[in-house]
Amino acid sequence: MSNVRAAHLTRRGILAAGGAIGLGAALAACGDDDAKSGSSGKETTAAESGPWTFKDDRGTTVKLDKVPANIVAFVGVAAALYDYGVSVKGVFGPTRTKAGKADVQAGDMDISKLTVLGNEWGQFNVEKYAALAPDVLITTLFDAAGTLWYVPDESKDKIAKLAPSVGISAYDRQLTVPLQRVWALAESLGADMTASKVTDAKKRFEDASSRLRAAAKAHPDITVMAGSAAQDLFYVSGSNLSVDLEYFKALGVNFVEPSASVLKASGGWYESLSWENVDKYKADIIMMDDRTATIQPADITQATWKKLPAVKAGQVISRSPEPIFSYDKCVAMVENLAKALETAKKVS
Repeated sequence: MSNVRAAHLTRRGILAAGGAIGLGAALAACGDDDAKSGSSGKETTAAESGPWTFKDDRGTTVKLDKVPANIVAFVGVAAALYDYGVSVKGVFGPTRTKAGKADVQAGDMDISKLTVLGNEWGQFNVEKYAALAPDVLITTLFDAAGTLWYVPDESKDKIAKLAPSVGISAYDRQLTVPLQRVWALAESLGADMTASKVTDAKKRFEDASSRLRAAAKAHPDITVMAGSAAQDLFYVSGSNLSVDLEYFKALGVNFVEPSASVLKASGGWYESLSWENVDKYKADIIMMDDRTATIQPADITQATWKKLPAVKAGQVISRSPEPIFSYDKCVAMVENLAKALETAKKVS
């Protein structure tokens, strides 16, 4: 997923700038009808009664005597569930910044009310996890093997013994698929998916997608590059494994695309460029990784970056390679790209 974590993730083959793609249809989620609460969208931990069953994207079916109340989740999944009114007890993954503020992946959650089991790659406090008496662990998947995202290899067996896990795949599929899967998961956990806040967000996402399709059709000559910045390297994402980029490409966006032979070195995710070669590709718009582990555009000091036509034209926008999979949180990323296409000048 993250280019920045290349050194750590080569063994998983899922680095860099992105998510995943694929036209594969969403797997069906199995949620007991009795597990639906009649709440109005306020925070609910779960439905009040009835057994709970959910088939995840590994093909694993989790069955519990009751809907899980003590949920522990990767922070981005927790943020998506929060948008649907489902709360969690604990999170892992980038939750708070060095300044103590909520990380971009924490969404609208009040992180002061959460038990954070680990804030960085490789961190997961198993003792704290056990103390939460977890009913289920939920995270994303970014490889074909179904590796649980941000669950350390060294402690995964201990973690697995404490509670069953659910994996939502963000690999080899378009953005709409994990959106649908998290919707189904939230519904199975008791969220009121008929609440106006929920249905309005879905409608806004659909409208934003129509706007992006129209913008891409009207400006087919505008090229877009997805990048991510580290101290020594600049990463250019390929679109074939990223949920957001593949969706945008399906809507007609014209992406700069490194060759398959070059992408092979990263498992298909990205091409690494030295800052001296950052001008290898010509682009009119640059989408930059917004995660806190990456260097943000305002902090890039390399002269070669500042000379890029898109940078000089002010045509640099943010990108969320690990989206929060709620419709509410995905609206802005679609609208931002649509607006950029509508207003971009041809500079490449």
